[in-house]
Amino acid sequence: MQEILSVRTMRESDAAAIAAGTPGHVLMGRAGEAIVRVGAWKAPVAVVCGTGNNAGDGYAAALMLTEAGTACEILLVERRFSPDGEIWFRRCEERGIPVRLWRNTESLRGYGSILDCIFGTGFHGEPAGEAARMIRLINESGAYTVSADINSGLNGDNGLAELAVKSDLTVSVGSWKPGHFLNMAADYMKEKVNRDIGIPAVGRVMRLTEAADVRDLFPPRRHFSHKGDYGYLALIGGSLRYSGAIRLAALAQASLRAGGGVTRLCAPAFLCEKLIPSVLEATLFPLAEKDGGIAFDSGQLREALAGTKAAAFGMGAGHSPETEKTVRFLLKEAKSPLILDADGLNAVAALGPEILRERQGGLILTPHLGEFSRLSGKSIAEIRQNPVETAEQFARQYGVILLLKGPGTIVTDGRETRITDRGCPGMATAGSGDVLSGILAAMAAIHPDRLVDTAAAAAWLNGAAGEAASRAVGETCMTAGDTAAAIPEVFRKELNPSQEGENEDVH
Repeated sequence: MQEILSVRTMRESDAAAIAAGTPGHVLMGRAGEAIVRVGAWKAPVAVVCGTGNNAGDGYAAALMLTEAGTACEILLVERRFSPDGEIWFRRCEERGIPVRLWRNTESLRGYGSILDCIFGTGFHGEPAGEAARMIRLINESGAYTVSADINSGLNGDNGLAELAVKSDLTVSVGSWKPGHFLNMAADYMKEKVNRDIGIPAVGRVMRLTEAADVRDLFPPRRHFSHKGDYGYLALIGGSLRYSGAIRLAALAQASLRAGGGVTRLCAPAFLCEKLIPSVLEATLFPLAEKDGGIAFDSGQLREALAGTKAAAFGMGAGHSPETEKTVRFLLKEAKSPLILDADGLNAVAALGPEILRERQGGLILTPHLGEFSRLSGKSIAEIRQNPVETAEQFARQYGVILLLKGPGTIVTDGRETRITDRGCPGMATAGSGDVLSGILAAMAAIHPDRLVDTAAAAAWLNGAAGEAASRAVGETCMTAGDTAAAIPEVFRKELNPSQEGENEDVH
């Protein structure tokens, strides 16, 4: 797993490295070299610089590009520099690199490449004035664009922007930041890569889930084993109105394809009758019904949980008093890991999150932003502004594992935090969360003692399968069923042990 540091932690780590004896201008030189090495540069290069340390990385890169024979020009907002940045700027002047001011620039067309060094990761708010104009000129230029550390205008902690540079490549320096993955990040970065420049992390570290981390949860199966070794799991949900949800979690074999041993599909009896012709691998467990949904029956639910290593509830269950009773019962009765999704989460919101303290076993909640807003009492806008801290605070307060779905998924128990960046826009379709619940239930049954890692891996696998589905049928046409069907391709192409050692730092 690669490290992800908040902007504040990265700044403190940078200061600690300097205090330990590595001069700031040396770190800038390393950053500039890293940027130059990974970019596919086309001359001439416009290095567009602000006034902070991010500009210093640009000066160092400009000097190295020039010395390598690539023509460069530095564009300044004004002749004002950070102390370390000024060292590299003077070297550029001595080398004779052309310099001009932004105000003398009406267009950036004609440059082969642009290096964006206007703002660093500490930027927040909305670009204004000349900075906003230059960002627009970069985006209109048609040139190959590289952003140093993070795209100018993009918030380093939450990935939000009113206006930001759209890059072909973003070169994160030191460690990843949350803003490289969350919210709008993927809309501004075609490709991103992190480069270590010798700044040890000081303080709290988040982790990026990668293929190797997921592979670790799926060791080769033993010949001397049977289906029970891989977990009996219960998927509970479904209603007349949302009959497809529970089918996606089990009928599409999301859980079994994710390594589970036996899936017990628990749904209202009338729905089970309709599922019989198409359910092959899962076993059916008909539940009492009421008003087109599950009727609460403690005896039936206790029997449904018997012998299972994990359970998931809520997919298509519908919101009703019966759903609320079922959630309260499951929290008190389920000794193995329990996943609450969809209407299970809505029931918790109606009952109040204090009910989560009644849980007996490990508990994973899988909300999207709207569901988390109802659970936490915070607005969607508030959550988007501070997603990691908000998720961590909620998880700590109620002793749960929170999987907050989004373009970048956050998984946390309040102490350990993982971010996954797999997925595609085509997954913004009905049923994607139901497929995730099936995957997660299967994996939780296999690894009940590693639920943070398991939840992050399930989100990664779901996202990777979504990407595979989009390649097969296109983002516009794909459905959640396509995602479930693509899970084997991910195992075959990305999780095969023979592929260990492949470069996984480009996302």
